[in-house]
Formats: sequence, C-alpha cells, structure tokens
Amino acid sequence: MGDITPRFGNMKALLGLVAGAGASYGIYKLISFKRNKKNATGENPGVKGSQQSEVKIQPGSLLARVSGLDVICPRPADTASGDIIHQSPDNLEPQHLKMLLSCLQTSNNPSDRCRILLTLGNSAAFTVNQNLIREFDGIHIIAGFLSDPAPEVRVQTLNALNNLCMNIQNQEQIKVYVPQVLELIEMSPVNSDLQLGALRLLTNLSVTDKHQHLLKESVTLLLSLLVVSNEALQVQTLKVLVNLSSNPDMMDDIVQAQAPASVVLLFDERTAPAVLLRLLTFAGNLKAWRPSAQVADELRRKQDCLFRVMLDESSQLHGRLVQLLSHPDGEIQAQVARILT
Repeated sequence: MGDITPRFGNMKALLGLVAGAGASYGIYKLISFKRNKKNATGENPGVKGSQQSEVKIQPGSLLARVSGLDVICPRPADTASGDIIHQSPDNLEPQHLKMLLSCLQTSNNPSDRCRILLTLGNSAAFTVNQNLIREFDGIHIIAGFLSDPAPEVRVQTLNALNNLCMNIQNQEQIKVYVPQVLELIEMSPVNSDLQLGALRLLTNLSVTDKHQHLLKESVTLLLSLLVVSNEALQVQTLKVLVNLSSNPDMMDDIVQAQAPASVVLLFDERTAPAVLLRLLTFAGNLKAWRPSAQVADELRRKQDCLFRVMLDESSQLHGRLVQLLSHPDGEIQAQVARILT
C-alpha cells in the first residue's frame, strides 16, 4: 500500500486515540432505521526507541479516558502521523483505517489483534467510518477473525461487526456470516462474552424485516438458551425473539419451532423485570397471530412445538399470566392486561 505501510508506533497512537471511545454511541445509531413497531435494540524491533516519545496525556482529553494502553507516537518530525492523536474518532482519515486493517492482517499477537479490533469497532460507531471500512473490504477482513483461535479476539470481532452492522449497506455483507455467528452461540460456553456478542450482532441484524429469514432455523436455539442463561443473555436473546415475532411473515416458522416446556416457567414474579417485560412483549406478539382452525390442528400434532407450549388451550401460560396481574411492577401489570384482553 506504498505510503500507508504502517509503523507499529503509529499503530499504537491510533489505537490509543479511539480505544476509549464509548461503544454505547453505536446503540443510538440503531434508532435511525428502526421500524415503528415493537422491536428490540509491544514495539516494532525495526523502530529504534529514540524515534519515539511518550504522549503527554491532558486531563479530560479522549486519551485520558483510555485505559491500559501504551500510547506512543512518532516525533513531530514524522509529519502527518504525529497528528493522529489530536483527532477525534469520527475524523479519522482513510489512510488510518487502511493502516489498522493492514496491521490486523499481519499481527501474530492475539493481544494486538484485540486492540486493533477494539479500535476499528469504536471508530465504526460513526457512519463515515462504517462506509470507509466497507469500501476497503474491511468487513470481510474483520469477519475472518470470527474463527480466530483466541476467544478474546472472536469477542472483539463480534463487537466490531456489531457497530458496522448499524449501517444498512454493511448488513448486506455481514449477513453471509450469520451461520458462523449462530455456530458461535451454539458451541460457546453458556453466559460467555462470545454468546453475548453474537446475540447483540443478531439483534442489530434483525431490527428490520430484510434479513430476519436468515434466523428462522435458529428459534429453537434461542428458546433453549433462554431457559438456561443468566439475565444479561436472556434480555439479549429476547431482543432477537421480539424482533422476529414482530414480523407476521416469520410467525409460521416461530410457532412450529421446537421449544422447551420450561419456557413458560419464566412467566413468574421472581423473573427479573427486564426479562419479564420482554417475555410479555414476545408473548403478546405470538398471541396476536391468528391461525386457521386447520393450521391450529396441525400444530397441536407437533410435539413440543412453541404453539403447544405457549398458545394452545392446554398451555399453562394463561394461568401464569393471570397470576402476574398482581405483580408489583405497574408496567408488567399493564402488559399482562393487554395480552389477556
């Protein structure tokens, strides 16, 4: 790449710039294309130490919020690269992103790969960088690390793809990795950061109807995860299920999916309110679906399908909803009342 061949000192300066940027900014960007209905959301041996100097971190600056990174930069004599630390994450120049992608592809150190992916992910909270990374074939470069041997690298890969996924055009490239993301959920330890990162990516990818069909075979996996995971994973799993169930075209696949009978046990006063509210939204979406008598009869003959577990007359759900009318949380009471009436 000629004039943008990275030097490790420059790479560290660039990492230090945006590694501390708030990842939560990306969640705000998600709103821009939500539907108006119930949806969820070391030093390079070739560079002598005398060529580098420490950055003096000013209190209150972006760099002051960076934790645990060795931030160094070239001397002022090294021209443009020395200005990197004075830029904000939404003002990175194209060559800086190219430099990071090049470093990512050549790094043999898992720790360095994590830091590069973290930097790329934080920079991708901004639309201009989302577009540039796509144009530089960065989405496929980053997604290649979904199979990295180091779990922490896979987590940072998912986080970077998550921010990149908030761009509609980027979703067209990211969607091809859905089977690999689902496999990560299935094969990773329960309640792991890998599962959480994968579910966040699927949440963003399923906000609109366009790519939801890619998840129609995953409903059983999501329902199974729901009954064994902790609160954080339950909330994220339900965000995906609420997204899918808000699409009438997905409902046939959802109600036919095999479901653990214990899913109805989550409709309980002892369930965390954040989980219960989303469960009720999911149940409300299901109950708004009206099958024909013929379809209902066919579903009743399917053992352990979600229809029998939650929608059939024999389901325990109705009785549990009635009990929740006395829940101390007023919002939960209101949700239950809407479903029952």
